Amino acid sequence: MLGGWVLAVALLSAVVVLADVAPAEVPSGSELGWWAWSVGFVGVTVQALVLRWRALTPERALVLVSVVVPLAAGAGLGAATGTMTVAVLVAVYLVVVERPWPRPLPVLAVSAFLLAVGEGVRAVRGEGLSPGSAGVAVVQGVSTVVLAAVVGVVVATRRETVTARADRLRAVAGEQAALTQAAVARQRTAMARELHDIAAHHLSGIAVMTAALDRQIDTDPEGAKVAVRQVRHQSTAMLKDLRNLVALLRDDEPGADVRSVEPETLGSIPGLVEGARDAGREVALSVHGTDTDRLGDLDVGPLAQLAAYRTVQESLANAARHAPGARCEVGVDAHDPDQVVVTVRNGAPPSPDPGPLASTGGGFGIVGMRERAELTDARLTTGPTPDGGFLVSLVVPTSSSQEQP
Repeated sequence: MLGGWVLAVALLSAVVVLADVAPAEVPSGSELGWWAWSVGFVGVTVQALVLRWRALTPERALVLVSVVVPLAAGAGLGAATGTMTVAVLVAVYLVVVERPWPRPLPVLAVSAFLLAVGEGVRAVRGEGLSPGSAGVAVVQGVSTVVLAAVVGVVVATRRETVTARADRLRAVAGEQAALTQAAVARQRTAMARELHDIAAHHLSGIAVMTAALDRQIDTDPEGAKVAVRQVRHQSTAMLKDLRNLVALLRDDEPGADVRSVEPETLGSIPGLVEGARDAGREVALSVHGTDTDRLGDLDVGPLAQLAAYRTVQESLANAARHAPGARCEVGVDAHDPDQVVVTVRNGAPPSPDPGPLASTGGGFGIVGMRERAELTDARLTTGPTPDGGFLVSLVVPTSSSQEQP
């Protein structure tokens, strides 16, 4: 506002000095003097104060500074009336920038009318009002307002563009943060699922062996020693699996060595069955369509092989908890070149009371199996069998079948 006031006073002073030095160069220049300069100085000062008045809305400020123009022209400002439009230009710009279009149109029309009236009053006091001078007054009033309005529209548009770009960047950042949080949540779920499967499998075996150990301490000391070694073996195996899982989760850290960590495959299923047998459980393994020692070479992706391994692991752990003492049968059928079928079937528990282990399950084992199956495009089927047992069947597509159109 101060800059506009300084500019208006400078223009006013320049017009008055020019009229004094070369009256012929300024319309009605002989009439301009210190009186006109005083009127103009008061006018531009009043306009500056109006623009500085914080209580006024931009629309009211525009109307007030525009009213000063015809008043100053009527007070004898003469050819220097044009210097009063500096504040009007500023006020028009502020209205257009701060108010959404086309809300400012009515007040802009009022301002243009007042400027035209001011130029008309100047003409009446000077050479007299004629159709030509009236037209010039209207053109000057409209052009002055339009010029400032165009500048304001351009600036407002650029501001809206910058704001929209900033909003879009914030939205993108928010979306990215949400995706990151979702990825972290999925990673945590996957980690919890892996921990659940590893711990459930080994701890179920340990629980079965310790239950037998309790009976063997007094009646079969040698058998109890064997059971203790098996518990130690299961505990060591569980710690090893947990270390492998942690190593895989930390493979992006500097210095992490994951070369010795190999994910479980279909070829690891015989080891699961052997471990369950060592724990004193009756588990059988049948392999069709390939050799047992070549299960890991089947045309199945590594993620699908891990899903199949975890499914067998969780199924055996569930059988130990919910059907202790029941016979289990693990089957791998690779006859079909398009799929590998992995099944785990357990019979009905010998005792109607499943024992304390049955109450330890949280009911998330099958949920984890189903999530892994969906992730690898496999089909999981679970349910009770007619003989009172339970069947888990996982149909894993081979890599060649997934590549076919």
